[in-house]
Amino acid sequence: MNEFYPEIQPYQSYMLAVDDTHQIYIEECGNPEGQPVVFLHGGPGGGCSENDRRFFDPERYRIILFDQRGCGRSLPFGNLVNNDTAHLIEDIEAIRFHLKIPSWHVFGGSWGSTLSLVYAQAHPDKVRSLVLRGIFLGRAQDTAWTFEGGGAARIFPDYWAEYLSALPEGKTQSSVQVAYDVLTGDDHKSALKLANAWAKWEIRCCTLLPNPSFVENATDDEQSWTLARHEAHFMVNDCFLSDNQIIDNCHKISHIKTTIVHGRYDIICAFDNAWTLKKALPESQLIISEDAGHASIEPSTKHHLIDATNAMLEI
Repeated sequence: MNEFYPEIQPYQSYMLAVDDTHQIYIEECGNPEGQPVVFLHGGPGGGCSENDRRFFDPERYRIILFDQRGCGRSLPFGNLVNNDTAHLIEDIEAIRFHLKIPSWHVFGGSWGSTLSLVYAQAHPDKVRSLVLRGIFLGRAQDTAWTFEGGGAARIFPDYWAEYLSALPEGKTQSSVQVAYDVLTGDDHKSALKLANAWAKWEIRCCTLLPNPSFVENATDDEQSWTLARHEAHFMVNDCFLSDNQIIDNCHKISHIKTTIVHGRYDIICAFDNAWTLKKALPESQLIISEDAGHASIEPSTKHHLIDATNAMLEI
């Protein structure tokens, strides 16, 4: 089974100003002369990690990673002003233009799959191929499934009860709007408490089997702050997408070689998201990780993703 490529360090990293407020952290790894691929991380608000570099053969790929507005190493940290889907798409294009790359492969997981699809639909001539993991289509039903007591809460009612216990006194049920009001309110202590609970709820549900170290590594105060606030900000605004926008626009990318990898037991983004996308892109390849949930680090998902990035090199 394919394992991660060896750990590597960026050969170049820098900040790129994309407007008067936001500076985006960018790093380049691998072979400067290799095929360019851009990695779109999850969340919104997740940021990139060192393992994200390791899905790609460093001898054959020029690997471009960046932290989206307001998260990770991008500045200002946690800023939600001018932070929406349209601006993130503009940022991807700004990076491509800055690097003078005519077209590139696009790899995205979870929210990164959403962003990959919207970007490809806006700029189909700039995308050589798509590798998508843990599909999130940005619809109201997808938000409700995870963050409004939907299907995920029925599967993990104990975890959900812990999340609800972090709500302010007097609140016993949560919606994204309720959470957003707390997370962006003036009471920083209450906001951080709920952000930590939000992140812990989500990350605990990511893997098929409990993985305490995975949870601990993804839920410190800084990571929880941007993950929860960014996600609530996007979700309360319907991800800044029109109803069913991604599926309705799949005809624009039907010619792009697309590989979809999705865990059979994904509780964060239910498997029918991938099934729906496959039906809208009948020429795409859908690969089911039969013993995995949502996380990219789960062995079968990691194996399928590395297989997919190796196959992209032949395009």
